[in-house]
This record gives sequence, C-alpha cells and structure tokens, in this order.
Amino acid sequence: MKLSIGFSPCPNDTFIFDALVHGKIDTEGLEFEPVLADVEALNQGAFAQRLDITKLSYHALGHVLNNYALLHSGSALGRNCGPLLIAREAIPRDQIAAKKIAIPGKFTTANFLFSIAFPDAKLKEERLFSDIENDVLSGRTDVGLIIHESRFTFQEKGLVQLMDLGEYWEQTTGLSIPLGGIAVRRNLPLDVQQKVDRVLHRSVAYAQAHPEASLDYVRQHAQEMDTAVMYQHIGLYVNEFTLDLGKEGKAAVARLFDMAQERALIPRTETELFVPSL
Repeated sequence: MKLSIGFSPCPNDTFIFDALVHGKIDTEGLEFEPVLADVEALNQGAFAQRLDITKLSYHALGHVLNNYALLHSGSALGRNCGPLLIAREAIPRDQIAAKKIAIPGKFTTANFLFSIAFPDAKLKEERLFSDIENDVLSGRTDVGLIIHESRFTFQEKGLVQLMDLGEYWEQTTGLSIPLGGIAVRRNLPLDVQQKVDRVLHRSVAYAQAHPEASLDYVRQHAQEMDTAVMYQHIGLYVNEFTLDLGKEGKAAVARLFDMAQERALIPRTETELFVPSL
C-alpha cells in the first residue's frame, strides 16, 4: 500500500523521516511517497485533505481533528525551542502589539503562542518563514516571528531578540512547548493508521541510534546550513517526545488545545485526538 506523506525540508523532519522514506527499517509492507513543503503549506494541505499522512502545526491540527488523528511519534515538542520575536533594534514589550509583525503563517503554533502573548496585535502579515529575517532587515516589517533555522542565524545578521515565546509558554504553563505533530487520515483503515504509527516510531528510533545515516538526505534539503547548525537544529527539535509523546507530552498538547478553545482559536470537539494504540 502506497501512502502520501508530507513533511518540511527542515533538518529535524528529514532526519526522522529518512529511514521511513528510504526503506532502512521494516515498513510492514507500506510504501511512502514524500511531499516536502513549508509547514504552513502543509497546514493548508491538511485543511484540503491532500495527504494521507502529514506534518502540521498543533494549531492547525485543532481545526482538522475530524479528518486527521495524531500519531504518538514524530512530534516536535520540547523546552527552549520556541519561536522568537526579533527586530532591528530593541522595542519595549508594551509597544510590540502596535508594530507591523511578520508571522510564518496564520495557523502555525508560533502564531498561536504570539496570539496568547499579544492578543491585541492587529498588523500581522503572513510570510514564508525563511523570508522573515530579510523582511525585518529591509524594513518591510517592524518585528519578525521566526522559527526553524532562523533561530540560529538572526544575530549574525545584526538583528536583536525581543522575546522568546517558548520561554513565555513554559513560564505560563510549566509545560513543554508543542510545536508540530504528525497526523494520519481517519478514513484509512484503523490497522493501517496503527501500522503507520509503528513504522514512524521505528524511523525515529533508527535516526536517533544512527544520527549520521541521514546526513545526505538532511543536507540535500537544508537551506544554506553548515553541518554544525544542522545538528544543532536537530538536537533542538528531536528528543524523547519525538519518539513518543508520553504522559508529559500529551499533557502539554492537551493544555495547548484547552487554551486555544478557551480563546476560540480552534473549534471545540469531542473527537479523540490520537490514533488508538493496539
């Protein structure tokens, strides 16, 4: 059985999916057709139900739970890894909401965290995440909300950090930051959904046990990134929660969804979040 699978070209995704895509593990008879795209494009693809399996922001997942179930493996969730607010020069926190702000997509978890911290911000403009640093530098926007590898490069360009929204979340909740997860279409047979969950767990475990095995695949898709930064990126987003969310990870996701529903950022639903375990 061949299934389409979407994930981003970022090192943490290509790292964990390499073994699955290239048959380095037992895929239990499944074949995978990869589709690589920016996370907001993947979010939009999930709204249109284009892919059988997809990476998506937790914010977006809250809008598509009737069609997609979350897998236990593959999530980007952790501490000290949240989105950052940057600018050309320091801006007092009480003035940030009035500035023009570039965000990496309406349905990104980054925008969700920003919306919690700055509910009155109105001048938000969606941009491709990799363009935001240059948009701030050029003055096309006052403030940038950055994710992924931009976290490691903005200071080299002379930009300054205004706020760490991951730190804000951790101080507010005491929990790890749920950024993105992997979901599978609910209209696939349940045994196939569970098989995908097992295969992905196997792929993450292989990547963690053989960190150099995916180097060519990671490097092929990394954007202007040297090897040290690639592995720094992977180390930030791939951890024990990626292998299995576990009790702590599930609590963080539940808290995120509760807060989003309270603020009417996602619809309320009684739909079970996860693919049922065997």
